[in-house]
Amino acid sequence: MKQPHSRLVYSTDQGRLCPECGAPKHDGKCKDRATPSADGKIRIQRQTKGRKGKGVTCISGLPLNDEQLKELAKQLKKKCGSGGTVKDQVIEIQGDYKVRLLEELTKLGYKAVIAGG
Repeated sequence: MKQPHSRLVYSTDQGRLCPECGAPKHDGKCKDRATPSADGKIRIQRQTKGRKGKGVTCISGLPLNDEQLKELAKQLKKKCGSGGTVKDQVIEIQGDYKVRLLEELTKLGYKAVIAGG
């Protein structure tokens, strides 16, 4: 009987498997190989949950790898004059910059939408 959250960690054919992608162990280079799966919709939304009332603008759904996301986040933070980070394939910019970020992403060629209220 297969458990819903179980995964294979060792195979006699291949040896140890990568915890990130499940491929045979390759020294953590799966982040460079794989582009995260995205549904093609770039969403910009404001969130305050878990931040003690402080608002951040989150950009999700970008079809970029980690290095490209960090570079894009750096550009967007400069345009907004604010801080931010990249967590779990989501760019977080401190403050409410939905409209400004929508304009910047459109200039860069992305088709983004403002999600939520």
